[in-house]
Amino acid sequence: MNETRETTAEARFERMVLNMGPQHPSTHGVLRLILELDGETIVRAEPDIGYLHTGIEKQCEALTYQQVVTLTDRVDYLANLSNNLCYALAVEKLLGLEIPPKAQWMRVLLAELTRISSHLVWLGTQAHDIGAMSVFLYCFREREDILRIFEMFSGQRMMTSYIRIGGLMLEPPPEWDRAVRKFIREFPSRLDEYEALLTDNPIWKERTQGIGYVPLEQLIELGATGPLLRAAGLAWDIRKAEPYSSYDQFDFEIPTRTEGDVYARYQVRLEEMRQSARIVEQALDGMPEGPWKADAPGIVLPDRDKMKTQMEALIYHFKIVTEGFPVPEGEVYQAVESPRGELGYYIFSDGGTKPYRVYMRTPSFGNLQA
Repeated sequence: MNETRETTAEARFERMVLNMGPQHPSTHGVLRLILELDGETIVRAEPDIGYLHTGIEKQCEALTYQQVVTLTDRVDYLANLSNNLCYALAVEKLLGLEIPPKAQWMRVLLAELTRISSHLVWLGTQAHDIGAMSVFLYCFREREDILRIFEMFSGQRMMTSYIRIGGLMLEPPPEWDRAVRKFIREFPSRLDEYEALLTDNPIWKERTQGIGYVPLEQLIELGATGPLLRAAGLAWDIRKAEPYSSYDQFDFEIPTRTEGDVYARYQVRLEEMRQSARIVEQALDGMPEGPWKADAPGIVLPDRDKMKTQMEALIYHFKIVTEGFPVPEGEVYQAVESPRGELGYYIFSDGGTKPYRVYMRTPSFGNLQA
């Protein structure tokens, strides 16, 4: 952060140096900030990162392409399906694999539920840090409904690995649409409830308006994306700019504000949840018929029912699980709009069954610089 006040030896003597984190209610063990304070004004901030570094990119080089999916869940546990989707799209691009329409639409539906879930965690924890305990509880109430939907699809609430190379892990469960439709029908009224509690709340406005302001030009220079960028006035969204997985077939808006402060980011995220609910509803109403995974026996795991009666299916399953499948030589970069911003996967293939290099462009790294 640039210093906003005169930095003299005498002035620095009067300031306070404060360690914020890594164990702090607002950082949750993932970040440490060394802050220099002049009263309540942050004059200087030095981030100390790496508390969640586990060497995932290097681990990918020792796993087959299909096995890497389980690692992508851990990149952002609040938006694991966004990471599944981005990685799968990148590998599918290298393979030249065509994904059935139903699988594409299901991916969109699940990605938007993930966006809502992630934004609910942001809103709930932000409100809790400021003192609005009720909003925190309400947000996690709605998030619980989404996690139960994910559990219905995959058997897991968070680390689902449900989006796989070639389509989906399993066929969507019976009556999945009823559970999703029930949530979408009730969710808009829940958003109205949040707005009634926060939007015109004088304490909320006092602690968010004019706070954390970053000009648009600086955000662009630092590579910030997502709600942070859109709250400063730039309507940049990968779903619109570079559509993927059939997003060009959905009708939705990109919420923006111009103030560039915490309050503007709150407004953008709130409206993004409304737009995500709108996309999910369109996906429910227009879901195509057909297969939920590509017809690629050497790449996509066969149905379990076929493995009981067809020797070829059993052989394909054994070879994919134990040896993997070769991916043509080449390199690819695929980006998606995750809840926090632009998420990108760069993959370099040497023609083998394991990636030679995987690089993950996570949005929070750029956003943190701002």
